[in-house]
Amino acid sequence: MPFSSYMAWVLHDPEHGAYGAGRLRIGPGGDFATAPSLGPAFAELLAPQLADWLEGLARAVPTGPLALVEAGPGEGQLALDLAGALAQRWPGLTERLELVLVEPNPGMASRQRQRLAACPLPVRWSSFEQLAERPVRGVVLAHEVLDALAVERFEHHQGHWCRQRVRLAGGGLELLASEPLSPVELEALADLGLAEPGAGRPEGWCSELHSGLGPWMAGCGSALASGWLLVIDYALEAWRYYAPARSAGTLMAYRGQRAQADPLLDPGAWDLTAHLCTDSLERAALGAGWQPLGQCRQGEALLALGLAQALHGLSTADEGLALAERLARREALLRLVDPAALGDFRWLAYGRDLPAERDSQSAPPLFLREPPLS
Repeated sequence: MPFSSYMAWVLHDPEHGAYGAGRLRIGPGGDFATAPSLGPAFAELLAPQLADWLEGLARAVPTGPLALVEAGPGEGQLALDLAGALAQRWPGLTERLELVLVEPNPGMASRQRQRLAACPLPVRWSSFEQLAERPVRGVVLAHEVLDALAVERFEHHQGHWCRQRVRLAGGGLELLASEPLSPVELEALADLGLAEPGAGRPEGWCSELHSGLGPWMAGCGSALASGWLLVIDYALEAWRYYAPARSAGTLMAYRGQRAQADPLLDPGAWDLTAHLCTDSLERAALGAGWQPLGQCRQGEALLALGLAQALHGLSTADEGLALAERLARREALLRLVDPAALGDFRWLAYGRDLPAERDSQSAPPLFLREPPLS
């Protein structure tokens, strides 16, 4: 079968998939850690950006509900932390706000319901297709979700860009080059700078094509009548993603805080993830009617949202926290901006039918502005 079919099965099959069955655990004691699993600091810094967008919608549309939609909410921790921060600091806004979780995997949704039982906002689970029947106004947050979309693997094989397929072999699985990519796929690769097979890439050089981004961006767009999409994920420009030296792509597997490069090991027991290509994401966004509003690395975004002030506050006893707690929070904040890890995440913002005062020229996102001086 094509690798994309294999990846979708081993991640999302409701009985055997790593996410579909709820097998994977997120957090420092689980299979892999994410920014929200390090504590509430990430949500506290992100909340002002979401509130700024939502308040802009509230002014433009004085009545009616607003929504914070999280796609692929994992354990539900980020949704819970954001709901708490918004309810505490923007109580007037949250009187109109609901939390909508888009989670296709029953195993993960069950854990989310337990964690969000005491959520301070109204919360419901839906799909993009269901939301499209009555599109919402608000913000869609996609934090570490697009990297889990099934990708198509391809390789340079005998002078062609060929699809990689997964097959049974001797009681196990193996990847092998099969038929050349379709004309549509070849056109997509040409747009990314891979018009000619070879060109410094040796026989067997392989990478990923993000064929699922277009349908995802279209589905997300159909669910949102007006508002913003914020994507936070590992991402590379096409010239870096498809560099000749990156001869095995970006696909990795994670389990038990370990990473390994074999995507065929113990199917359904590992998380599989591939970096995003920013060029592919922007083409998918434009094709689905989204307006790109800008991007930056996570370290830059969090500085613009007050990271330095948060660190300064933890350097004194004024926070009313014990020394051990202040040190732990400081360590979590520094991990969020470590350039060798979470700090290299990309924040990419898109808008759809925005209020006139909120276009990219007159009101750039807070996370793209200069950091506050005090």
